[in-house]
Amino acid sequence: MLFNSYEFLFALLPIVLVGYYLLLPKVWRHAWLVLASFIFYGWWDYRFCSLLLLTITIDYVAGGRIAAATNPKVRKRWLRFSIISDLSILGFFKYYDLGAATINQITGWLGAESSLVPLLHLVLPVGISFYTFQAMSYSIDIYRGHARPARSFIDFACYVSLFPQLVAGPIVRYHEIDEQLRKRSHTWAKAGAGIVLFVLGLAKKVLIADAVALIAEWTFSHAAPGLAGAWSGLLAYTLQIYFDFSGYSDMAVGLGLLLGFQFPQNFHSPYKAISITDFWRRWHISLSSWLRDYLYIPLGGNRKGSVRTYINLFLTMLLGGLWHGANWTFVLWGAYHGLWLALERWNGKRGIGWRLPQPLQILMTFVIVMMGWVLFRAPTLDVAATMFRGLAGLNGWGDVYPMVGSSLLNWGIGLIGVALVFFARNTWEISWKPRAGLLVALAMLFLLCVGVFLVNTSSPFLYFQF
Repeated sequence: MLFNSYEFLFALLPIVLVGYYLLLPKVWRHAWLVLASFIFYGWWDYRFCSLLLLTITIDYVAGGRIAAATNPKVRKRWLRFSIISDLSILGFFKYYDLGAATINQITGWLGAESSLVPLLHLVLPVGISFYTFQAMSYSIDIYRGHARPARSFIDFACYVSLFPQLVAGPIVRYHEIDEQLRKRSHTWAKAGAGIVLFVLGLAKKVLIADAVALIAEWTFSHAAPGLAGAWSGLLAYTLQIYFDFSGYSDMAVGLGLLLGFQFPQNFHSPYKAISITDFWRRWHISLSSWLRDYLYIPLGGNRKGSVRTYINLFLTMLLGGLWHGANWTFVLWGAYHGLWLALERWNGKRGIGWRLPQPLQILMTFVIVMMGWVLFRAPTLDVAATMFRGLAGLNGWGDVYPMVGSSLLNWGIGLIGVALVFFARNTWEISWKPRAGLLVALAMLFLLCVGVFLVNTSSPFLYFQF
């Protein structure tokens, strides 16, 4: 089920809120949210619910056993059980076909049978990468002494499956929400802030991301985009992925506030970054911090010399790229960012343009990030190579997305998006006060969004594929 769908906005969400606030006693609220979350998740495919339930059960049991055990070997054994089980489920569903195809390709190059390993064409469960990392961090944090075990299975199931952040984050640590699961406040101010964030996030997705997506889709599906088309299409995708994902994150945080939960923020004006290191402090913050705490630091972090630090940065981002998708384009995207992070660490954590005025540092970083999005967006390495040739002008000047009729509106929205990216405040920094003018503006913005996806088919959020 999509946040930007009639089923969610006019059926599931109202029913959840009425049941949560008006019909059920407090003791049943978490069970109600778990039920709603499984309905939300099972809307795509009910079979996915069994995997989600399996992951919840594995880490609930493992976390409890780790907390109860006094023998270090027993604690480590349960931790290994949690990590191996979680990664095995994720690895099988997400990476089996990539591994099989790669093996078959290599054996074909060597002159052997090119279909040695059968492809299963597995359907990827929505959001499996997100909830796997979230559930696994629970067991790890209990082992490290950073979290206490959940009071009940329902509490833990609520933590993992809570529908606002289930399929695309933010990735929440258990210690960040433990107290909120035990006791949290529900105020009009918090609910009002949640509504503001939700509507603004919906507008980011429906009014901006989906509009510029048409330009990006046209460019990346073009046989050989020329110089103008490649750069305009890449800029469109750069805007699309930001407004799509930050819009989702705003909606997730807003829904959390409606239910009394305070989730961590996931974005902090990433395209205003002055270096790639700075970019990763601002983009997808919950994933960046997860990779730092559960991968980079265990690999040794920066404690074992400069060369090892560069290697650890590279490996962390390489695996972070693979986490995003079972495609070599994502692996190369991770490697690309890993190399930039290592280069900047060698340069004293400064961007390559650190001597330039700050606006030029921002522009340089923005272009570097844009180039990486080619690998992120391209479905194959061949498409990525064609796009890079277009960016270099090797495909000629070429065409751009037709600037006629309704497409002029898409270009105009793109320009508004550029202005918002570089000059607007973060949505979560906007203070909410119940003024009549604001309420009318929000209502009109919401109705405009509903009207847009009344005409156009609701499109899923980009990060749902991960």
